[in-house]
Amino acid sequence: MLKTSMATMKSMPSALKYELIARCSTTKARASILRLPHGPVETPLFMPVATQGTLKGLTPEQLESVGCRLYLNNTYHLGLRPGQAVLDKIGGAHKLQSWSHNILTDSGGFQMVSLLQLATVTEKGVEFLSPHDGTPMLLTPEHSISLQHSIGSDIIMQLDDVIATTSPDKQRMKEAMDRSIRWLDRCVEEHLKVDPLAGTEEFGGVEGDSYAKRQNLFCIIQGGLDLEMRKECCEEMAKRDTPGIAIGGLSGGEAKDDYCKVVDTCTSLLPDGKPRYVMGVGYPEDLVVSIALGADMFDCVWATRTARFGNAVTSSGVLNLRSAIYAEDFTAVDPECQCPVCRPLDSPAPPLLNSTISPPSYASAPEGDDSYTGKGLGITKAYIHHLVAKETVGAHILTMHNVAFLLSLMNKARIAIVEDRYPAFLKDFFFKWHGGDKGKYPTWAVDTLRGFGVDLLED
Repeated sequence: MLKTSMATMKSMPSALKYELIARCSTTKARASILRLPHGPVETPLFMPVATQGTLKGLTPEQLESVGCRLYLNNTYHLGLRPGQAVLDKIGGAHKLQSWSHNILTDSGGFQMVSLLQLATVTEKGVEFLSPHDGTPMLLTPEHSISLQHSIGSDIIMQLDDVIATTSPDKQRMKEAMDRSIRWLDRCVEEHLKVDPLAGTEEFGGVEGDSYAKRQNLFCIIQGGLDLEMRKECCEEMAKRDTPGIAIGGLSGGEAKDDYCKVVDTCTSLLPDGKPRYVMGVGYPEDLVVSIALGADMFDCVWATRTARFGNAVTSSGVLNLRSAIYAEDFTAVDPECQCPVCRPLDSPAPPLLNSTISPPSYASAPEGDDSYTGKGLGITKAYIHHLVAKETVGAHILTMHNVAFLLSLMNKARIAIVEDRYPAFLKDFFFKWHGGDKGKYPTWAVDTLRGFGVDLLED
């Protein structure tokens, strides 16, 4: 592998501040405050995916009302439409989307390889055919970073070489890991260029500052399921001293016990004072176990995608509201949930999800203004059952609820860590999620957590 010598590495400024608040005394779970350019967020943290610059069917105010202060956009999709020229003209994705909080952008590499035909990865970058007109195109590490500069996201991701963890080709896996390290160096070089907006009234700083003063570049650990490769990649990536570190290439169909071994291995080697982001994870059981393994940040399309199929994520598991058993069920989707969907009609908005995050933009509206308020909608299972087969608003309602559920789950996990009762939180979560039937607990979760001193089957 071509490794960059420490002497040639440039110092990486950071536009974030990571504050460790508490650790679980049994597991590796930790709670922190992550201060970003568009306001603080608290970890553990789930980030909804707004691929095209929106969560389908939700307004920014609705997303704010459930406590979201950091979501994902995708560089590949925004680069194609509206395109870099439009993003530059309007001044970035925050303005385009009327979103005053934080944005994280994926580099686009995963979409290149997974969604497009005839994509070829070379040392230059990812060669592919435009989905619009078939024109040959090339996404390089430099261009990916340039696009993310135009988007203006608070956290940007390196372009990495992504292959499925289930691939049996170890040589290709090693090549992808080594190339991802080399591509990170190219991303860093691009990111440390002078920001033309530095020193302006809007963006602050001083003239001559680099983009790294207002955007945070995260590296991505690769290496498949090979723990030795993961260790080598962690060592090399940590030398680059990026503000945060992601663990990539997972959630690709690998066995859950293998997934856990990779996350555990990586978090044990990564710097303690930086956020750790496991990419593509969002199923509730995966989230709470990954937190116990020492991960901080997560994203996934599952919660919003499953909403479009009529599924509600609740404290007692996933409910398929298309089922006829809900046709005359006039109760809330989840009685324990405090989202606008589940609260009684016109009930006032609850306090902020946690005390650190900034208030929603609509909170400053003048008294008597008819702007969004976040009041309860009093929606029932029966009403959603009526809607999901014929009206898109059913999917919109469930999207709001499902996102709210995962954000609330992360906040409850955080409180449990701060109060040093995370093992008890895990036991309570699995008991409710599986309706009290311990025989339904997944073996991988039981075995993994037992290795960290948490016996889910213990009375």
